[in-house]
Amino acid sequence: MSFDLEQQRVVVTGAARGIGRAVARRFRELGATVCGWDIEPAPIDGDPDFAAVIRADVGDEAAVAAARDATLDALGHVDVLIANAGVNGPTIPAWEYTLADWQRVLDVDLTGVFLSTRAFVPHMLERDYGRIVIVASIAGKEGNPGACAYGAAKAGVIGYAKSLARELLPGNITVNAVAPVITETDLFAEMSAEYIADKKSRIPMGRFCRVDEIADMAAWVASPRCSFTTGQTFDLSGGRATY
Repeated sequence: MSFDLEQQRVVVTGAARGIGRAVARRFRELGATVCGWDIEPAPIDGDPDFAAVIRADVGDEAAVAAARDATLDALGHVDVLIANAGVNGPTIPAWEYTLADWQRVLDVDLTGVFLSTRAFVPHMLERDYGRIVIVASIAGKEGNPGACAYGAAKAGVIGYAKSLARELLPGNITVNAVAPVITETDLFAEMSAEYIADKKSRIPMGRFCRVDEIADMAAWVASPRCSFTTGQTFDLSGGRATY
């Protein structure tokens, strides 16, 4: 099988900006047909990288079910799901978090992954093929001071990826996560300058991760040739990750 994604039909959540946008572009360059989901899809309406663009709130069960149905109508079937949609939340100490802020982050970053993957797993089981790639974070492995909800949600999706992967064995559906360090995206708008500087200082390579680096890693993990790895987390940490 080829590393390229020719004839692969792909859903990318959170596709309108940042990591999701870069992943969608890279997949299209590799021959995939891409459907982009976003709660605010206007930036990619009419973009030639997308065969379909669907408004979807991944934290809303009914909205996810409707988006799945619209996706299958548009693409016919789905081979790959990139569960990327996420928010950062406030960058403040845990004891200053409100329950509303905590819940918002978990609704999108954790429950949103559960709902979007659950929507497509039965379809993949029927076809006995699928690649699920969850965009986690180094914060889910090592924690980031000042982002307790984000770290908890990303640790949750790493655990969820491991559990779901094992539930789907044996078979031809893999579930893996990618875990980048801080990456310069629109999420910077939710972070304080001090938080950004602190996180950059923790990266031994001395720079932020780039969205194209995440896109290239996701392309490999989602490809037909990544066929014997499931329930794992692929780091993009610039040397930060310790396990």
